[in-house]
This record gives sequence, C-alpha cells and structure tokens, in this order.
Amino acid sequence: MAQRRGSALLLAVPVIALSLFLVGCPKRPATTAASAPAPSGSPSPSAAAPSTAPSPSMTPSPVAPSTAPTTPPAPSEFTANANLKDIFFDFDKYDVRPNDAKTLDTNAAWLKSNDNLVLIEGHCDERGTNEYNLALGERRAKATMNYLVAQGVQASRITIISYGKERPTCTEHSEACWAQNRRAHFLVKAR
Repeated sequence: MAQRRGSALLLAVPVIALSLFLVGCPKRPATTAASAPAPSGSPSPSAAAPSTAPSPSMTPSPVAPSTAPTTPPAPSEFTANANLKDIFFDFDKYDVRPNDAKTLDTNAAWLKSNDNLVLIEGHCDERGTNEYNLALGERRAKATMNYLVAQGVQASRITIISYGKERPTCTEHSEACWAQNRRAHFLVKAR
C-alpha cells in the first residue's frame, strides 16, 4: 500500500510541475476589450430554426468591414478628459460604492452624449502581490464597465486594462494615500 502511494506521488509531482509551467504568471498588465458584435438588423435563417444539416440553399453572407470585430486601440492612444471623474474602491474590494455610483452616472451621461471610445484603467494600492493586484484591478475595471453598460453606454466602446499597483497617484505609505490609488481611471479616444 505504501509503495502504491509513493509511486502515485512520484507521478503526480511532474504532472503538477508541468501544469504550473504551462500556466505561468503574466508580468505585464492584462488588457481586456469588451466588445459586442454589431446588431445585424434581422435574424439569420439559421438563428430562426436550428438545423443539424447544412442546407444547400444557404450561402454564407459576406461580413461588412465595419461590423467585423476589430482590435482595441492601444492604451497610449487614449487621453484624459476633465469630464470623466475617477471612482474609488474600498480595500480589497471591487464593488461600486453608492457615492461613486453618482460619479459613474455623470460619466455615463457624458459618454452617451459624446461618441468617444473609453479606456477604463483598474488600479490598486501597494499592498499585495503584483499578480493579485493585476487581477483585482481588472475586476475593478470590469465592475466599472458593467455599471456604465447598465446605464446605456455601448460595451463596444469600452476597453479595460489593469495596472495593479504599478501606477500609483500617491506614493506615501498611509491609508489616506492608499485610498487614492484604489481607483478606476478614465481615458478617451475619438472614434
């Protein structure tokens, strides 16, 4: 019995090591684009009635270049805009606070009246590992994006990125300073 357990352990260790090697840890900020395909106007015949076999009368329709998904613009193409205010988060949280929801309502109104692309940057304070803060910054940016989409801003106009703790606005080691760094920051780009 002990021999079986030992041989199983010898087999499990390389498998675990290989899976950790393949997964790895990113060392650069994660960039995520939130985009939805443009509505097509009318449902396609395949959407109306599901079919298991292709119909000879169905021919693929060409996709117009304007409706094809595009790669999001680079973060360096976006600039700050005084009309969009940052929102802030509690320590180790990514839910939108009630006072910040009012700020997001104002931001959403401005975005709906201006046809700009928006980049939402997720930021964290210095506490925690790089990997943890990149993931938390992404959750903050996504929560912010989801709120704006719920207010009527098109998801296809929004790109998110996480910088984790890499771009602090305040570098002191105090709670007041850390609170300024736990934020979602907005940048825009004309279409």
